[in-house]
Amino acid sequence: MNMLHRARIFGALAIALAASGCASTPMPDSVDQNDPYESFNRQVFSMNMTLDNNVALPVAKFYVRAVPEPARDGVHNFLSNLGEPQTFANDVLQGEVTRAATTLGRFTINTTIGVGGLVDAATKFGIDGHTTDFGETLAVYGADEGPYLVLPVLGPSNPRDAAGYVVDIGLDPTTYITFRSSVYWMLGRGVLHVVDVRARNIDTIEELERSSVDLYATERSLYRQHRNAEIHGGKADLQNLPNM
Repeated sequence: MNMLHRARIFGALAIALAASGCASTPMPDSVDQNDPYESFNRQVFSMNMTLDNNVALPVAKFYVRAVPEPARDGVHNFLSNLGEPQTFANDVLQGEVTRAATTLGRFTINTTIGVGGLVDAATKFGIDGHTTDFGETLAVYGADEGPYLVLPVLGPSNPRDAAGYVVDIGLDPTTYITFRSSVYWMLGRGVLHVVDVRARNIDTIEELERSSVDLYATERSLYRQHRNAEIHGGKADLQNLPNM
């Protein structure tokens, strides 16, 4: 079970909402939100929320209680550093030379001076990071997002981003590293990444749930706006978030 994509997106959406605040007003309809499969999507969303509430959240809370914050920060830095080659590949494919150089620089510094990525030395040197993926790369070359989808376990998506997720697996160099326990390594890495992201967003996601009249519609609107902001190479527009 790989909840990595959903955890990353949900965490980003929760942070955006917490930064912007929200109001209790009706949401736009399904047509405006590009959601022709809303009935099916809501069923999958409900299943995903059940998994989150009964698996991911309890594990994340235990992780926060059991592991000291400095150790959790080290885990987060290490996992983020493992994702830099994938970001670098997409930077190159998107023709973002400056961003690619920044990503390569961060990976080199953090892997060496940062003790294998456990310490985010690059940020301390003023080299801030970013993330990108093949879904964004497809968008840069004009691929349409298609209808809004909620995927089992993975969460909010669309056909373009779902295809991009598969390609990103191929862009990750660790995919091709084989050793006796490589399957367990990949599984453990994925699970740990989900726990890390979920643990870092416990409070913001709870605020998202408390503040939303319709959590499904909130996540749908924020997901689409967040992705559009990422695709255009900028930060989310927190001044014009949809009302909740």
